[in-house]
Amino acid sequence: MNELEKRKVVENNALITSVAKMQKTALKMFELAVSCIDTDNPPKDNIIYLSKTELFSFFDVSSTSKHTRFKEAVELMQKQAFFQIKEESGKGYEMSSIVPIPTVKWNSYNDDVMIEFNRHIMPYLIDLKTEFTQYKISELKELNSKYSIILYRWLSMNYNQYEHYSNKGGRREEQVEAYRNPTISMRELREMTDTVKDYKQIYDFEKRVLKNSLEEITDHTSFSVTYEKIKKGRSIDSIVFHITKKRQAEDNSYKLEDKTYQEAKADKEANEDRLYAEAMKSKYTKLLLENFLLSPYEMTDPAIMASLQKNVYPKYDRLKALSGLEGVKKHLSYVQSKQEPYSKRNIAKYLKKAIGQYLPTVKRQDL
Repeated sequence: MNELEKRKVVENNALITSVAKMQKTALKMFELAVSCIDTDNPPKDNIIYLSKTELFSFFDVSSTSKHTRFKEAVELMQKQAFFQIKEESGKGYEMSSIVPIPTVKWNSYNDDVMIEFNRHIMPYLIDLKTEFTQYKISELKELNSKYSIILYRWLSMNYNQYEHYSNKGGRREEQVEAYRNPTISMRELREMTDTVKDYKQIYDFEKRVLKNSLEEITDHTSFSVTYEKIKKGRSIDSIVFHITKKRQAEDNSYKLEDKTYQEAKADKEANEDRLYAEAMKSKYTKLLLENFLLSPYEMTDPAIMASLQKNVYPKYDRLKALSGLEGVKKHLSYVQSKQEPYSKRNIAKYLKKAIGQYLPTVKRQDL
């Protein structure tokens, strides 16, 4: 799998948001084939070659069943699989139904598998300058549900944009955070997952499409994902996803003998422990809980609580000196009423920004 770790899937966002009318195996085979495309040097005649050894390894197919499974997957892909792509076109939109891989050739004595892409799918896979998404093909290896793959691709599309605008700028902070905490309507989500006619009860939809898929994504990819249901009246109107990218394991072995590094690390940990203990005793922590701006779960995170104690609570002290404790309570009530879903993934930063913007107005009123 070392070779797979180096390869990426790159696709136009219109393909990411399309309806994949195919089963899991066909979709994974398509994604694996896409990872073989060199976008700087497009394949001649839209043909790429994939080894059967790599393909069987990707699907964890046993030697006794691999040829049968492979044959079945190819047949399903060519008979049933297509993408239904919806794109804006003038005043309306244009629908395209494209069979992505019409031709696959292999023989029993050779390891190579020839895969020919449909020429109509190629514009979504090559010469991509804007509006595209990329991710490692290895991220999909352990995903065993069609819905897991579809959601992973869509979540990657949003998180890619979060990383892009975080680094390059060009968007307001709330717009950037919205990419890391994307919202999708239930109608769009059902269309994208091809479940418009399936799982009519929200309980069934949530279990089959959301919970199981996000557990797989969190367990087997670089993302940790949770979600919230947004109601409109008594019905679920939309879903907000919260995406966190797992930290890559850092090789600190060379630092183990570095006394200065070890002392600095110990000092940092001791300072965080002290701030955490102070925050747990603070009256402001209780006020945040009462206003539903802090959850018991977040209180178990030393980094969050230490950040509140260091960066937020001193500002509440200043507000208290200007307006009394009632002024602090009024501010927190207002902040809670205006809170957007994206802010919940970084509550310390959100509260710091809110009080930082509010304090100067209190001082002007006091003059």
